[in-house]
Amino acid sequence: MLVDATAIPADLRGVGRYLDRLVPALVRAGVDVTAVAQQRDRSHFESLGARCVPGVSVPEGRPARLAWEQYALPSIVARVAPDVLHSPHYTHPLRWRGPLVVTVHDATFFSNPEWHTRAKAPFFRAATRLALRRADVCVVASQATADELTSRLGTAPERLQVAHLGVDTELFHPQPADVRQRVRASIGLAPDEEFVAFLGTLEPRKNVPALIRGWVAACEGRRNPPTLVLAGGAGWDTELDAAVAAVPAGLRLLRAGYVPLEDLPGLLSAATVVSYPSLGEGFGLPVLEAMACGAAVLTTRRLSLPEVGGDAVAYTEPDDAAIGQALSRLLDQPELRAQLSRAGHARAAGFTWAACARAHLRAYETAIRRRSR
Repeated sequence: MLVDATAIPADLRGVGRYLDRLVPALVRAGVDVTAVAQQRDRSHFESLGARCVPGVSVPEGRPARLAWEQYALPSIVARVAPDVLHSPHYTHPLRWRGPLVVTVHDATFFSNPEWHTRAKAPFFRAATRLALRRADVCVVASQATADELTSRLGTAPERLQVAHLGVDTELFHPQPADVRQRVRASIGLAPDEEFVAFLGTLEPRKNVPALIRGWVAACEGRRNPPTLVLAGGAGWDTELDAAVAAVPAGLRLLRAGYVPLEDLPGLLSAATVVSYPSLGEGFGLPVLEAMACGAAVLTTRRLSLPEVGGDAVAYTEPDDAAIGQALSRLLDQPELRAQLSRAGHARAAGFTWAACARAHLRAYETAIRRRSR
């Protein structure tokens, strides 16, 4: 199997996190993985057990990389002659005629284009349609995404393979006190400061302005209100700054920015509540990782999030008032938070990268079988 790993960002966000865990799981499952990777990532993928195609030079920037994908990648694939090509992020080389698997992470470019930038929404709609038409199998991370693609685009369900993402429990597990305190200090929290954490890119679908207003309502009348910590990339939510500016004096909101991967378990373990009131996700990895760290999680029932949280998280409607009421309930009931902590930790154990790799292997085998016909 040849995987195109050239689209991943340098800090391994998004598709980088996906491949970073999927590749070694595939190798452990006995798959012979070859990666086409940027020069900066070659040693990393080799450390994961993949072979890397030598002599690959990929231009910087998305437009140049996409052009490279169409004009240079096909000759590399032809030279390697893999049993199947896996394109892990919507796009794929149109000149490749062999067995093809494409990962489609999300259907919200169709259902809710307003959640995305004007440039991204039409591009990813077109890329998704091409993938669904040309790939032998498209991998999706949730049944919710599969259902959206089936209902909105008429995709035949048998052309989709659901592969729930996994959680790396060697990294994401409840952290000891010294780790929690180190991470607290690194983002400017006091040792005993209670806080509500949000983790994710600050983009419209994450619903962070509503979280801020709900948190303000939940803090009303509290002698020691919890800090709200927003951790993640800056994003493009145009309503965020106004919501931050409206926070009353006496409440503390901390914009932690990007938190290194190795610090995330300490942040999630230390939080009083992890709140992720998203309007909809293709999967919702932050919810799963918070559960694995023993956090009490508050999220919504939108799209895939109930697939991840099940009965082990608290749910809210995504409006300000509902978020405020749900946060108040969790802040007032430590026994409920402890119950959710135990249930979430147990449920997270069922989401493994080994199972994700097995689902991908089924997709590869199906693609090879279909193309051979």
